[in-house]
Amino acid sequence: MTMSDELFYILFLLGFYAASVITYFAFGFAVTWVNERNPERKIQKGRGSGKRRNAEIRQSLASMFSACLPLTIGLYVQAKGWAPAPWAFSWWTALPLFLLIMFLYDTWFYFMHRLLHTKWLYPLHALHHKSIAPTVWSTYSEDVLDNFLLQGFTAVIVFVVPFPPAILIGQRVFEHFNGMFGHCGFEYFASSTARYPSPMLCTTFHDQHHSGFRYNYGNYFSFWDRVLGTVSPDYDQRVKKTEEEVPRLTFRQSAVPPEAQEKSV
Repeated sequence: MTMSDELFYILFLLGFYAASVITYFAFGFAVTWVNERNPERKIQKGRGSGKRRNAEIRQSLASMFSACLPLTIGLYVQAKGWAPAPWAFSWWTALPLFLLIMFLYDTWFYFMHRLLHTKWLYPLHALHHKSIAPTVWSTYSEDVLDNFLLQGFTAVIVFVVPFPPAILIGQRVFEHFNGMFGHCGFEYFASSTARYPSPMLCTTFHDQHHSGFRYNYGNYFSFWDRVLGTVSPDYDQRVKKTEEEVPRLTFRQSAVPPEAQEKSV
């Protein structure tokens, strides 16, 4: 007796969700530990960022499920033959396919994110923007439908580009950790590769989106923001200043007590 496709993908969804929750907490505590030892790297200095932590975690436990659902849908429709047969996976094609899916997902994210900032859809997105100074726990603190729309790319792209399952899964895993770094509120990636003319990003990019609302809609790249004029006017300068002035990363306990590193607002 073999397992039905439906049961297999239900178990896959539950397993992937469980793995997401476990790594959310494990990675979250690890990043918090590093942050506490590097207070100079806090992006929004003087602004409290921990008041909403418990609410963010509770919401994230629900929204993480909606983030896993589109991947499961995409894999399921491929398995049922309802979408074009996926390309065979090989290590020779893995890197170009991964770069392609990153660019396509970033395109989806940018334009869907812009839609979520319109007056018609912003009520769905407003919950996420309660975290003005985001932390690693803010990553999935958003309405479940909002999250599903942003992550729905995987359920749609299989009808357009027949990515192998390994590439689809790899992109979702990368997005999980990328999102947590992007919301952690501390800058560890400021360099020339994160500012013009490079399209790559660092944590400051999305942190500015939370503090300013009107700029920086991209996820992996600044390409669409630069082309369409929505990049924050001082983003590149902020990155360069951080790159030049912030002390080296340390793993020793900071001499600055946590209560002095920020104040509640």
